Amino acid sequence: MTNDKNRPAPAAAEDFDREFRAQLAQMTAGLAPTAFTTAWADWAMHLAMSPARRLELRQELAARASDTWSFAMRALAGEPLAPDAQFEGTPDRRFAGPAWQKWPFNAYARAYQNSAALMQDAVQGVGGVTDYHEQLMQFAVRMLLDASSPANYLGSNPELLALTEAEKGQNLVRGLQHWVDDLRRTTEGGAPAGADAFELGRDVAATPGQVVFRNELIELIQYTPTTKSVHAEPLLIVPAWIMKYYILDLSARNSLVKYLVDQGHTVFMVSWKNPDEGDRELGMDDYVHKGFDAAFDAVTAIVPKRRVHAVGYCIGGTLLAIGAAAMAPEKREALLASITLFAAQTDFSEPGELAFFINPSQLALLEATMHKKGVLESRQMGGAFALLRSQDLVWQPIIDNYLKGQRQPMIDLMAWNADGTRMPWRMHTEYLYRLYLDNELATNRFPVAGRRVRLSDIDVPMFIVGTETDHVAPWKSVYKTDNLVRSDDFTFLLTSGGHNAGIVCGPVHPKRHYRIKSKRLKDPHLAPEDWLEAATKHAGSWWPAWQQWLARHSGAQVKPPAMGAKSKGYEVLEAAPGQYVRQR
Repeated sequence: MTNDKNRPAPAAAEDFDREFRAQLAQMTAGLAPTAFTTAWADWAMHLAMSPARRLELRQELAARASDTWSFAMRALAGEPLAPDAQFEGTPDRRFAGPAWQKWPFNAYARAYQNSAALMQDAVQGVGGVTDYHEQLMQFAVRMLLDASSPANYLGSNPELLALTEAEKGQNLVRGLQHWVDDLRRTTEGGAPAGADAFELGRDVAATPGQVVFRNELIELIQYTPTTKSVHAEPLLIVPAWIMKYYILDLSARNSLVKYLVDQGHTVFMVSWKNPDEGDRELGMDDYVHKGFDAAFDAVTAIVPKRRVHAVGYCIGGTLLAIGAAAMAPEKREALLASITLFAAQTDFSEPGELAFFINPSQLALLEATMHKKGVLESRQMGGAFALLRSQDLVWQPIIDNYLKGQRQPMIDLMAWNADGTRMPWRMHTEYLYRLYLDNELATNRFPVAGRRVRLSDIDVPMFIVGTETDHVAPWKSVYKTDNLVRSDDFTFLLTSGGHNAGIVCGPVHPKRHYRIKSKRLKDPHLAPEDWLEAATKHAGSWWPAWQQWLARHSGAQVKPPAMGAKSKGYEVLEAAPGQYVRQR
């Protein structure tokens, strides 16, 4: 018999398990091995029970092996032969150069392409495997294939070999220097090479303004007007706290803030504190009340008797939707002019490729890591996003920096991306479990201060922006907001680009395009595919279309308001960009 006195207390047992999971996460780069082994077991057992599917795969194996062999024999003759010559669809750009048409490199590429196609086919179409496990297997195979491409290695990449011969190995010498420099910067916690050329307040986050409010979680920036008159209704922008706010105030040509100010809008921006271990207990309620609510109250005090256009980006948009739904109806009706959401989800039932990291096993590992430190470090989240596009964000930079010895020029968006923020343990745990895993917001179960909120209470005009190639907030998921709110003036805009570059595109961008369509509450809801066909397509940046929408939903031009309101407790504290954005 077990002696009850020898059993650890529940809290002690939980702490021990958390510590074990945190140690495990360090050995697995934060990936939960149980999630992938469970997916593999599901696939392997169902494949074992599918003799017809196994026969198909054996036949495909024989056909692809034969193709690889016959291609190698033809290539051995010495005639230039492209490795994708007999492949359907878009050629692999990694092997598109003429150097890949020569023996033996074209044979390497062809063998890789055949192996890749076989592996991808093998994990699909096995009866009985859950959709989620099949997606996990496809993701794992993609990671393996990205890592094993012959284009990634000096000895099997003819372009790298030619470059090395032409430079007599100096590219490798520079690559080694780059590697040593990057290792030093990583060890010391420094910024990537070139990022220090973008100074806060000078090159980025440089739009003139003043910090007019500060609490333990946010600073509120009011930007200096550049026009003699302004639209009556001010804008309050709520950016994501997984990033520094100045993604919306990059260099002048890419600054959404500057563009709005120059168009005659009074703009306020929330700048979030970069939390440390002492902020571990900050939760979603704190971000609603000390973040959105505090900023909204400040704006309505500084610009009284005016309704506010509220704008949210990414998780900041999710918070804005939560805060608006939690508002007292009379306050929402009297003070909220409109809501705009940039790449922000309110229904998390289909989160796209981020679902690879959203499962109970993965979240238990992540929660243990955060609990130990009190925060989630920005590099951990950045690593997860990089895995979703490992060829572009992991392997190609390795090739460029260390094998070619070439540093890619740093741009403002890249410098901002390197300036990461941390996440408090409690908030991020609640966010992942309640929103991503349990989808409480879309199912009317998400609590704010103990009271459940309903997105259907939101009935103000709304403008929603999705991006076509978003890996963080897929546009079809963003589009679901239409089914959750009761806005009688609802506009959805889909722009080309991804989660960041699609939003931060400048007011003029000849390579961009967008689709837009508005609807009333009585209009039928369109499925995403039907909306795509019905929406009007336009060339260029979407910024002017949104700004014109804001202007139509605003009152007459008025004199710019004063900076702050000292009599109401909102005095000017210091010049923008303030203190919180500088926290490391």
